[in-house]
Amino acid sequence: MSEGIPLLILALGTLGVVWFLAAAARKQVADAKGAPERSNVIRDHGGAPRQNMPGTEH
Repeated sequence: MSEGIPLLILALGTLGVVWFLAAAARKQVADAKGAPERSNVIRDHGGAPRQNMPGTEH
């Protein structure tokens, strides 16, 4: 084996582990939210602003 092959395998393995951990964390957050969508901010971006809550008028 060439000297660079084990380093390449280590680098690709590290990227795979990082990707797996990120996917697991993403699934955990989606499960905690109870919805697999990304975020209400991203989904509702650009819509009309919400009405003020009662009692917050100045």
